[in-house]
Amino acid sequence: MDFWEVLETRRSVRDFESSTEVSPEFVEQLLQAAVRAPSAGNRQAWHFYVVRDPKVRQGLAGAAYGQSFVAEAPLVIVVCADPEQSAGRYGQRGRELYCLQDTAVAAEHILLAAVALGFGGCWVGAFDEGRAAQVLDLPSHLRAVAILPIGKPAGKQGIRTSRRSLQTVASFIG
Repeated sequence: MDFWEVLETRRSVRDFESSTEVSPEFVEQLLQAAVRAPSAGNRQAWHFYVVRDPKVRQGLAGAAYGQSFVAEAPLVIVVCADPEQSAGRYGQRGRELYCLQDTAVAAEHILLAAVALGFGGCWVGAFDEGRAAQVLDLPSHLRAVAILPIGKPAGKQGIRTSRRSLQTVASFIG
């Protein structure tokens, strides 16, 4: 798929084929896409938890306020920020902002790569961060930023929701 087709095809997938496995090679491709994301000062302040275990996926669904599709996906990647990795160069701004921006770009790279490879996913940002940290037994220096359930979409995906016009979201100066 070319880049523009990936953008047009991408949807938030919440219904996955239960019979489709996600191969280790596919996971590696997703993670390779993630680590190619730009990051502030090339600090790469991220860490990725690749979750296949059904009990852990169920725990993440609970942390995500009962969003059951998290547990139903065959694969979940939790994108975590390492604030001190950014702070090492950028101080408080790195700790509070840059590490979050870096992980957001890495998460989007994962979702776009999934589409390009014939899979789908959803960005789950509505979750109890402390509970997710407990489920994953995260070290205290990491912060869960996004939960990405990934798998083969079941059935035909819905139409894209409308987007605001460029005139309402962009200002042109000069």
